[in-house]
Amino acid sequence: MSAETTSIATPLHGFNSPQRYFVGYTLAVLVDLTVLNLLAEYWQHISVSSFSISLLVAILLQLLLKLTIAFEHKLADYFKSKPGTAPKVYRALSTWAILFFSKIIMLEAINLAFGDSITFTGPFDGIVAFFVLVFGILIAEFMVSKIYFSLRDKPNDETEGAAAAS
Repeated sequence: MSAETTSIATPLHGFNSPQRYFVGYTLAVLVDLTVLNLLAEYWQHISVSSFSISLLVAILLQLLLKLTIAFEHKLADYFKSKPGTAPKVYRALSTWAILFFSKIIMLEAINLAFGDSITFTGPFDGIVAFFVLVFGILIAEFMVSKIYFSLRDKPNDETEGAAAAS
């Protein structure tokens, strides 16, 4: 079994799969929470009544973002399996539609769950502010993941040379 193969029984670097998912989702919620609170503090178009509300919103956003991405990937895989040009066009259109309209659904879910405890104002009844929040979250998550993966253990020249000589 290679060093990179893992399961619940054989943890990778001391963490099993459920632990890695827990740490990953916790980090993602904390990133979402940070972006939401920074925008609420420094931009007049997002207002949150309390830290507790922003934490619950961050958890809900993370759940909805993961569900949206999973749904988009499932539909994309369906179109990838079809031959021809039309499925490629349908895939692009459906991806755009899912990613756009899911944000409207997320905004409505937040509105239903939290009411006036969180408000998005500005152009198009706050839709622009919400899109800025979501894209800010996605950019921040991307940056954190890039930093995380850049910190992984890298093989040094001595280890590679010894392995090649064996």
